[in-house]
Amino acid sequence: MDNKNRCDWAKNQSEAYIKYHDEEWGVPVHDDRVHFEFLILEGAQAGLNWATILKKREGYRKAFADFDPEIVATFSEENIQELLQDEGIVRNKLKVRGAVTNARKFLEVQQEFGSFDAYIWQFVGGKPIVGGWKSMSEVPATTPESDALSKDLKKRGFKFVGSTIMYAHMQACGLVNDHTVDCFRFGEIY
Repeated sequence: MDNKNRCDWAKNQSEAYIKYHDEEWGVPVHDDRVHFEFLILEGAQAGLNWATILKKREGYRKAFADFDPEIVATFSEENIQELLQDEGIVRNKLKVRGAVTNARKFLEVQQEFGSFDAYIWQFVGGKPIVGGWKSMSEVPATTPESDALSKDLKKRGFKFVGSTIMYAHMQACGLVNDHTVDCFRFGEIY
């Protein structure tokens, strides 16, 4: 193990968890497929821990057509029933159905805004919000921006998009930089 200082949540974790912290979390995303991936994964994580979802990430990739919203939007009731038998994902009926619904709504947002990326980044004024937190205890669970995003997504018919889930999405996709200031990644992506 290296001696890099990391956010507390990434210390003493699995190699995959540390890699996620070091290489992905907080890096600004502008790829719609990655946004769709995190929309599915963050929704699946509701009520569970992120380590569980990271372990199932490959299962999700296979089950949800490499996170292609155009394909997922075409999933039938038969596909949903097959997914509910797939041990590679969280087999929660509401979450699986929500992912399919969200794929359809995702395509509508792309149609309206040109990309989901253009849509979501407007909630932070087009650039990451930098937290500048000294400890993880200072990091909020929601913000006015995640509240507004959540409210708008719900109005559009998305599922599993509460403010806490959407704030986690914003953190994961770099709309906010919530690495603590002593974390080596804070300055690298700031």
